[in-house]
Amino acid sequence: MKTHLLHCDRDLAWDAEPPRQEDDLVRDLDLDTLYAAMAGGDAFLHECARRVLMSPLTDPEAIRYRQDVLADCLDRPDPVRDLYALATEAVTRERKILGSFIRSPESSLSRSIDVMDLFVEMLRRLRRLGDAHGAEFRSDGFTRFFAMLAGELGDDYFAVVHDHLERLRFKGGVLVSARLTTGCKGTGHVLREPPHKRGWRDLFASSGPAAYTYHLPERDEAGAKALGELRGRGLDLAADALARSCDHILSFFAMLRAELAFYVGCLDLREALAAKDAPVCRPSPAAPGAPVLTCRGLYDVGLALRGDRPVVGSDVDADGATLLVVTGANEGGKSTFLRGLGLAHLMAQSGMFVTAGSFAADPRDQVFTHFRREEDADMVSGKLDEELARMNRIADRLTARSIVLFNESFAATDEREGAEINRQVLRALTEAGVKAVCVTHLYELARSLYASPAHHSGTVFLRAERTPDGRRTHRLVTGAPQPTSHGADLYEQVFHTRPTPSDDGSEEREPGSRALRR
Repeated sequence: MKTHLLHCDRDLAWDAEPPRQEDDLVRDLDLDTLYAAMAGGDAFLHECARRVLMSPLTDPEAIRYRQDVLADCLDRPDPVRDLYALATEAVTRERKILGSFIRSPESSLSRSIDVMDLFVEMLRRLRRLGDAHGAEFRSDGFTRFFAMLAGELGDDYFAVVHDHLERLRFKGGVLVSARLTTGCKGTGHVLREPPHKRGWRDLFASSGPAAYTYHLPERDEAGAKALGELRGRGLDLAADALARSCDHILSFFAMLRAELAFYVGCLDLREALAAKDAPVCRPSPAAPGAPVLTCRGLYDVGLALRGDRPVVGSDVDADGATLLVVTGANEGGKSTFLRGLGLAHLMAQSGMFVTAGSFAADPRDQVFTHFRREEDADMVSGKLDEELARMNRIADRLTARSIVLFNESFAATDEREGAEINRQVLRALTEAGVKAVCVTHLYELARSLYASPAHHSGTVFLRAERTPDGRRTHRLVTGAPQPTSHGADLYEQVFHTRPTPSDDGSEEREPGSRALRR
């Protein structure tokens, strides 16, 4: 039996290696906040959410398959939670069934019978859940799952299992045949069907061939040990077969639990967002080929979960663009947008809903982040060296179908050198087909990219919106880069006065671009 609720043709790859950039993604995109909302303190839910989100899908049909299953879960959360609770109970109770401390075929058989009794009970309950709710589900994943339960777990199946278990209890004793070899040693031990109970007709039947019986004395410990070994040789194959059957059913319940855990996490996340009146949407995965990115009201799910106020989203139209350059006012929402976009890609490609009014993008095989790092004791070299080394590791692993998110990268040196490094990196990435999103305060970089003829076809420029009175709307709008980050607005908020203008009248640029960012 297979669950196939995450993939149409295979189980969840529980032993898959996580991507090597996982630590950077968790740190830069604040994935721990998302995991916490999905897990609710449950370590197993946390682990399942992490494994699925770190294995993004790239096939639009596979994404839609999972989206349909999630839609069923959102429409019918109670039966889904009941299924998860049942699978969890089966796995938990199996662990509590202890066998003998002395390992032998007989003790293994005894424990396997107890485990199979438990699984028969749980499978009956699972079948009843399917009978009660299976017709309510519409997705291919759940429809096939409940059809499998109806076909595999019929009354005849349970009758056969019951009959086999009764036979394996050997209430009438164990019948084993063997051949004698040199030295009167037994070989070829075979477990035989126990003889039927004798009735009144057997009294008049032929007595059959002669049989020899030996009764073991009560205090013959060596004889009892030898007899136990003979019994074990006969039971060995039966014990092994039943243990394998138990393992098969256990793996089914374990996989059902793991796959449903992801959807239960999605239900918990949806409830947490609904409590904050935060909208979500079903994303539209685009076919591979030309880059696609169109969204309405995209916001950072982590910010929404942490805060008490509604989060402002941004609208972006960037179909056909391989490079997005985001500039504008300090504290204007640029980094928040970048995190929201990275999370949207991971969530959409995991088959989840996205925190936006609408979201459409072409799936990317990997998401990388290159965010500015603060000085810390772990850095064994300068900040620029560390940034270049991180970029080198990214370059070794990315493909033409990847996306890289840059946040204030290569700003540890002066503006001219930082701009040149960024230009070289961005040019190499976009020429290879990699999608890049760059948040920067380096006006020289943004100006030169905007002035390049290439920006008219493959680059979209966004700017953090600022009203004439200096207020930040925390929305991004399409617009050319400006030679200021409006740091003077923040200066005025802190010191209640505007900074002194320089000789050329450009008082805002330097405080906004470097000094007040720290």
